[in-house]
Amino acid sequence: MPAKNIVKEYRDEAYYHLYNRGVAKQPIFLDDQDYKTFLSYLKIYLSPFETNLKIAPSKKLKNYTDEITLLAYCLMPNHFHLFVWQKNARIIANFMRSLGTKYSTYFNKKYHRVGPVFQGNYKAVIVQSENQFLYLSKYIHRNPFPDHPARSNLAGYKYSSYQNYLNLFNQNWVKTEEILSYFNKISPAESYQKFVEETDESDLLRLKNLTLDIDE
Repeated sequence: MPAKNIVKEYRDEAYYHLYNRGVAKQPIFLDDQDYKTFLSYLKIYLSPFETNLKIAPSKKLKNYTDEITLLAYCLMPNHFHLFVWQKNARIIANFMRSLGTKYSTYFNKKYHRVGPVFQGNYKAVIVQSENQFLYLSKYIHRNPFPDHPARSNLAGYKYSSYQNYLNLFNQNWVKTEEILSYFNKISPAESYQKFVEETDESDLLRLKNLTLDIDE
């Protein structure tokens, strides 16, 4: 029987939670350069051509800026989460193949290793309700400190899109407008931060029911 979420349901104009981890649960980001390299590939794939990083034409990567929208992300030492919208069915498959291959090549070359970096195929979960849509972004942004954000510094975590939502920096290839439109019109960043960081036991249960962990 296939593993859960390996067989994927692809639809046009649909939202997805994408995630994967290192082979045998090993780290896939060992230092700051690794995180930044993965993010640089996301930037190249998801930025308009005119704002792409300057590289030789022969080394230019594919571009998905008109086909994939990235709403949220979080990179953790041994896994990552992406919250995306795809325009046409199967675009995600191409995008994730490009991203996984590019990062694996970098990682293996840097650490003088061979073989897979990721534990099999990435997982994809289609978002089917408004409630799931909102709580998925919360789940992803809480991932560095999932149980006790009050005793942690979620806003200080460098490797997620959360700081985009709090107006602490702006990565123009991360699109925050749709999620923030659900929050206070005068101060959406403050309203969203309260939603993400304030929680109780019933809220934690809702997060677990509406999203899928990867059993770090």
